[in-house]
Amino acid sequence: MISFIKGELADIKKNYIVLECNNIGYEIFLPASAIMELPPRKSTVKIYTYLHVKEDGLSLYGFLTRDDLEMFKLLITVNGIGPKGALGILSGITADEIRFAILAEDTRTLAKAPGIGAKTAGKIILELRDKLKLEEAFEQKLKNEAGRLDSGSIYGKREEAISALMALGYSSSEAYRIVTQIEITDDMSTEDIIKLCLKKI
Repeated sequence: MISFIKGELADIKKNYIVLECNNIGYEIFLPASAIMELPPRKSTVKIYTYLHVKEDGLSLYGFLTRDDLEMFKLLITVNGIGPKGALGILSGITADEIRFAILAEDTRTLAKAPGIGAKTAGKIILELRDKLKLEEAFEQKLKNEAGRLDSGSIYGKREEAISALMALGYSSSEAYRIVTQIEITDDMSTEDIIKLCLKKI
């Protein structure tokens, strides 16, 4: 089992990346939400991986956090949901949202994910609700929020820039659209990002 791969981000496609490590390029499928959070090409990234073995080949699925990986592994235990289906779910809603939707038996939230209807959402709840605990779900949510709001991370800088643009009068959707057009690097400050956003506007 490959737990994670750390290497240079050689290429970014619509639903997968090529990660170069020791002169080998690994094709890794990622949720759409993770693709949007990636740093620019040539950056060094760490991707938590799941190796899916099937008769006609091997496929690597990757995630930016171990929590997303664990949620993916939980989702594929549901009868009828394969790796691509689980990846689709995590593209549309976060691991935290999935946990709370299951615990609250909220089929509507789960059905927001691409390719997931009310019937499949009900099956996810039925098969996973006994595997989750509310206290643990809250603890994990706090950990995830602390990690995302770390001002040193690219995600944290992006969130701060979005908040700053909203404070300047832009709607949340406008601010998000503008910030996601900027290629954010590790050496950029939140102020640098905001200046670039205002230039684009």
